[in-house]
Amino acid sequence: MAVSIRTDGEAAGLASPSTRSATVASWDQPILLRLVSIALFAGIWEVAGRIPVSFAFPTFSDTIVAFFGLLADGSLATAYLSTLQPLVLGVVLSAFLGVGLGTICGLWRTGEWLVIPVFIVLQAAPVAAFIPMVTFVYGIGMTAKTLAVMILALPVIVLNTYKAVRNVNESLLVMCRSFMGTRWQTVAKIILPDASPVIFAGLRLGVAAGFVGVVLAELLITPTGIGDLITFHRSRADYAEMYATIASIIALSTLTLVFLQWVEVRVFRPESRGT
Repeated sequence: MAVSIRTDGEAAGLASPSTRSATVASWDQPILLRLVSIALFAGIWEVAGRIPVSFAFPTFSDTIVAFFGLLADGSLATAYLSTLQPLVLGVVLSAFLGVGLGTICGLWRTGEWLVIPVFIVLQAAPVAAFIPMVTFVYGIGMTAKTLAVMILALPVIVLNTYKAVRNVNESLLVMCRSFMGTRWQTVAKIILPDASPVIFAGLRLGVAAGFVGVVLAELLITPTGIGDLITFHRSRADYAEMYATIASIIALSTLTLVFLQWVEVRVFRPESRGT
């Protein structure tokens, strides 16, 4: 009878793959990798500010201190109360109009040829060039800023909704017709539910475009809200406060998009929950 004898080195060699796989699995966690990415970015920012790469480039630590200073004196909260009004209004209007127009264009061939080319042009055009025209027509109030948000957000939502409706699973449509489903039943029970993941993804991208639109509006139309803080601290050479304001709007938009992506996975893409 053969007897197998393993040395300590062989035993360690057999055990090492499981240990290595456990170590690799721990580094594969998305949250850990994101935290490492943020820490690396903050470290590079701190080093670049201390070199310095520019006299107008503060360190990361100075920017954090300025951020908490803006929170403490209430200027950041006041600015966001002004900024979020046109942003929320523009995104909500873009969502309703965009989903409606995109659905109509996806279902109606004539509407596709009449409407979709306009939004393709709007998506490709340099939107900042439209801001002075909007200001000339509608002034410098809430209407102009809301339209600036919609100019960026609406094309994204319309085109995503149109593509989602046009690319519904054909087998589902055949099944609905075989069961004598009406046109309304086909739209309400087949097309919209099947297209909802892509439609929601378009809404998420529309929100991201809306953040860009509201910042452009407040920088180019009239300096209020976040735009006012940026221009004010830039004029005073308070670069740490200026960077803190810019970083805050980036952080808010990122957190909003992460939340919307979480909702999208949980509600519209259950097959992606484990990834």
